[in-house]
Amino acid sequence: MFGGEAVMTRTDHPSGTDRIAEAVRDTDAGVVINVQGDEPLIEPELIDSLVDTFASSEDWDMATAASPIGSEDDLRNHAVVKVVWGEERRALYFSREPIPHIRDARNVSETLSAKLHWRHIGIYGYRRAFLEKLVNTPPSPLEQAEKLEQLRALHMGARMKVLETTHAGLGVDTPDDIPRAESALRAAGLA
Repeated sequence: MFGGEAVMTRTDHPSGTDRIAEAVRDTDAGVVINVQGDEPLIEPELIDSLVDTFASSEDWDMATAASPIGSEDDLRNHAVVKVVWGEERRALYFSREPIPHIRDARNVSETLSAKLHWRHIGIYGYRRAFLEKLVNTPPSPLEQAEKLEQLRALHMGARMKVLETTHAGLGVDTPDDIPRAESALRAAGLA
């Protein structure tokens, strides 16, 4: 037993962010960490790093993580969300398409060798006040187009830090990912 508490939420939430906001509604948490269910093997150290981001600075509304993309399959896979960031690793945009586009690359190997492509990992940290503001804001056009709820936060002007990690996670985004996830869970002694 790890001391956690399960909370049943409504079934009609449009996103995981809306669901987590309901789950913490009756708590006094100042910071909320949302480990998405499609990331069953998230590194505990990554969770700690997200918490540390908020403890060490008041500058961030949200935090998330990304790992390098090293294969053409991942680069082209629409289930693998990509992220780009600017100064201080502040998120600029998320997309299902390969971003950034390397204009002068002659092939995918040159594109990948630029080491500018990052895979978003399904974990978020929120300051409680921003989470409440976020779920009370209607989805933005970019969020609706890409089907990525974090774009609503960026549309609102969120200061979202992206933590770099080498752990790519185990995103379970499509039914085809289930055998790979089951195998990884067995290898980790969890199934």
